[in-house]
Amino acid sequence: MLKRVRRYPNVAVMVVLAVVLAMIPLVIDNNYVLTILILVGQFAILTVGLSLLMGYAGQISLGQATFFGIGAYATGILATRFEFSPWLALLVGVLLSAGVAYLVGTLIFRLRGHYLAMATLGMNVILFLVLSQEVEWTGGPSGFRGVPDLNLGSFALTQDVHYYYVMWLFTLLVIGLSLNIVNSRVGRAMRALHTSEVAAETVGIDTGAFKLKVFALSAAYGGLAGGLHATFLGFMSPSSFGIGVSIELVVMAVVGGLASVWGALFGAGAVLIIEQYLRTAIKAIIPKASGEHEIIAFGLILMLIMIFMPEGLVTRVVNTIRSRPSRSSRV
Repeated sequence: MLKRVRRYPNVAVMVVLAVVLAMIPLVIDNNYVLTILILVGQFAILTVGLSLLMGYAGQISLGQATFFGIGAYATGILATRFEFSPWLALLVGVLLSAGVAYLVGTLIFRLRGHYLAMATLGMNVILFLVLSQEVEWTGGPSGFRGVPDLNLGSFALTQDVHYYYVMWLFTLLVIGLSLNIVNSRVGRAMRALHTSEVAAETVGIDTGAFKLKVFALSAAYGGLAGGLHATFLGFMSPSSFGIGVSIELVVMAVVGGLASVWGALFGAGAVLIIEQYLRTAIKAIIPKASGEHEIIAFGLILMLIMIFMPEGLVTRVVNTIRSRPSRSSRV
């Protein structure tokens, strides 16, 4: 049994994580905690997509919130204006996000390095302006309201605990799918692409097609998180999908470890929990503290993490464990 666990560590971790997550609502009756955990799951989905694109395929993106917003607004508009089933609207939002990414990717992946980063950032700016200006369709800066809840037949998922289970079901599915991808032939091709596009092409890898596919998959994850976000809150506004959110997602991926699917989950949780703690701690220390104080404190913490653990928290911990001599080697 121990050998099987060592052979399939990701499966073991997934099973343990699923059991722990299933038990949490049974022992913690606190909607605030459940809401935070729902947001951790949502941002984990977004960050895993970013990890695949940046950490494994080596393509810089500062526009993940673009597809987050496309998925959210597509789900909301289709479910309210066109009376789609919320599940069908969610699916269309995922497909639309992936389709837009594929089309845009055919243009922006001609760029490299910081030019590519600026292109993805510009994509986010365009979406933000569209969401803010098209008041008739999006509600403009005031936001879009009335998105219906998801349902299972005649049973509407109206409580936080319902969305907690739905969000984490999708989060675990995304993590499982992503782990299979990175440990497959496709994952090896992505790593080769990250190391050197020229070298990857010499061994027969179609780098252009791979970049588009990974970009579309990352965007699909963003669309999924956006659709779940819209149905959970029933409300969305352009501020939830701005440049700041895209940068925050990059920070989450970097904190956990860019080339780590598990790191994406940990990074999302760590950043959100640190943010919540700072809001309380800073106000206790500085009663008249403003949002700028939180940003400064958060920035200092991130600087320390990047200085002492530039590879990310999870990657650093894993490497430390692996570098420790085993009991048998000591003997």
